[in-house]
Amino acid sequence: MPKVTVDGIELEVPQGATVLQACELAGKEIPRFCYHERLSIAGNCRMCLVEVAPGPPKPQASCALPATEGQVIKTDSAMVKAAREGVMEFLLINHPLDCPICDQGGECDLQDQSVAYGRGKSRYHEPKRAVTEKYMGPLIKTTMTRCIQCTRCVRFSEEVAGVDEIGALYRGENMQITTYLEKAARHELSANVIDLCPVGALTSGPYAFEARPWELKKTLSIDVSDALGSNVRLDSRGREVLRILPRINDDVNEEWLSDKGRYMVDGLTRRRLDKPWLRRDGKLVAASWEEAFAAVARIKPGKSVAVVAGDLVDCETMFAAKALAGALGSSLLEGRQTGLDYDCSNLAAVNFNSGLAGIEEADALLIVGSHVRWEGAVLNPRLRKIAKRGGKVFIVGPEWETTFPATFLANDLSVLGKLPKDAVDAFKNAERPALILGGAGLGKGALDACLAFAAANKLVRPTDNGTWNGFNVLHMAAARMGGLMLGYAQKGGIADLVAAKPKMLISLGADEVDYTRFADSMIVYIGHHGDKGAHAADVVLPAAAFSEKPGTYVNTEGRVQFADKAVFAPGDAREDWTILRAMADALGVSVGFDSFDQLRAAMAKAVPALGREGLADYGALPKGKAGAKGLIEAYPIKDFYLTNAIARASETMQRCSAELLHGEPFAEAAE
Repeated sequence: MPKVTVDGIELEVPQGATVLQACELAGKEIPRFCYHERLSIAGNCRMCLVEVAPGPPKPQASCALPATEGQVIKTDSAMVKAAREGVMEFLLINHPLDCPICDQGGECDLQDQSVAYGRGKSRYHEPKRAVTEKYMGPLIKTTMTRCIQCTRCVRFSEEVAGVDEIGALYRGENMQITTYLEKAARHELSANVIDLCPVGALTSGPYAFEARPWELKKTLSIDVSDALGSNVRLDSRGREVLRILPRINDDVNEEWLSDKGRYMVDGLTRRRLDKPWLRRDGKLVAASWEEAFAAVARIKPGKSVAVVAGDLVDCETMFAAKALAGALGSSLLEGRQTGLDYDCSNLAAVNFNSGLAGIEEADALLIVGSHVRWEGAVLNPRLRKIAKRGGKVFIVGPEWETTFPATFLANDLSVLGKLPKDAVDAFKNAERPALILGGAGLGKGALDACLAFAAANKLVRPTDNGTWNGFNVLHMAAARMGGLMLGYAQKGGIADLVAAKPKMLISLGADEVDYTRFADSMIVYIGHHGDKGAHAADVVLPAAAFSEKPGTYVNTEGRVQFADKAVFAPGDAREDWTILRAMADALGVSVGFDSFDQLRAAMAKAVPALGREGLADYGALPKGKAGAKGLIEAYPIKDFYLTNAIARASETMQRCSAELLHGEPFAEAAE
């Protein structure tokens, strides 16, 4: 490893590190606009200038200069200071300096670095260059006069998202950043360019002029829009969450977030259930909590109770409902609303075993029945890294627009038993072969065949760094793995609940169930939105959304994560566990907890893995039987932007669906 000296500090740096990285290892702050750790080096903003010897007697861009043995680097010399002031002065020549009306104000790199490294006054008095605004879709608000051409947005779209939609036009001072033909950015990660933009050129459209960052309370939480468990921050003011931003977690979502996870936030305040409702004479009418619980008590269900959990539910809610059903003498619990009935006796068989970060190491990958871009948008960039390293990717299922080179084999699951020669060779020569089984594959009963494929191709094998397990199942619901750990899985799926004909069905925000099959049951819906489940219910009890309660979530790789409460639920809505605790009193049974801490402690005692953050251990991968049959005709997600009750209530998500998926034109105000 080369040794360098940074401002008198001698240190060793990794082979291949840049001078900028060496300076950061020495604890020195280097200003930058174009450089970003997860993007390729552009070297075009020149803000990261340092003095390096041996070398030419001039400042050099540290982001693009390799660190070599014996370098003496100065980050605070008079030459460096003058050079940075000059670069900042040039950057501000055409910048409009409209900070008071810029949404980036308060969290703007250009603001911060002009204060820290700028001259303090301008010597430029000529007219500034102006650039026409560009249309980038319903999510990204553009003010391109502010753009400093750092090209972060261009590199993100090409390298991470894999969609060549943003680029540069013209040359020199006439250069402009725009989307192709000024069309909307149509990929699932488009809004990440807002976080990457170091100035106010690309800002959030739906959040425009809503708040300043110092007005907001920041709460750590987990994204519930899919099963990846992306780490997010909820920014709230008063009783309203105004925006959702990604947090850095290299093991889960790196620093990206899907557009749905980011922008379904306005759905948290629309179509909300804020009071109990009872069905009388075929219509739902408003009621008090006392009337609602009296109606539940009158049914006297005894043991004839079933619980179905929705896709957004936290583990504490599911455990409380399980305790209530158990106290009544029932074990009818199910979370797979749409009828899936795969074997859950060994959770290692339905887990993403390689880990979301570990899948990048695969060199041969078979995807069975999964539209990864829609089912796990933040996972898709990791699969791109496999292809960029030369790994082979094969897909069984209907064709979808991939962002990496991939070979579609067939729609017929029988291909698992007789792969084409190029796929056979790829898995035979692979050091880390992997498989991803999605919802469409699970729905067609492909789990056994995929387990057999894993055994035949040695997807579990020893490596220099331990054991490689390349068998993965990609779930789509944030509540899925937590529900499976808590026993929300009948052998025959939800059909077992239907066959039992329960007197009372407790629905925990389950909006994808076909409630016509429970026509003879009293349906008690505990949820936060007036969605499909509430329309079918006999008793509607208003609950808290994920942002309005603390909770535990388990993602598709079995990673247990905790979320905090950001705001209070609206109106008479209450946290789910308190509703279930009150229902226990109304039904005359005891559930063994009277506070949230007692509930969480009881859950951790029953399932120890849920009591600590980190990956749960599900044991060894079981064997399966070969011989899958059947055609995968379609994928479960029909509309990426409208997959849950919060997203369906979101005006932004409805517009994204209409404009980006269905091609409906957006009418300007004058039209």
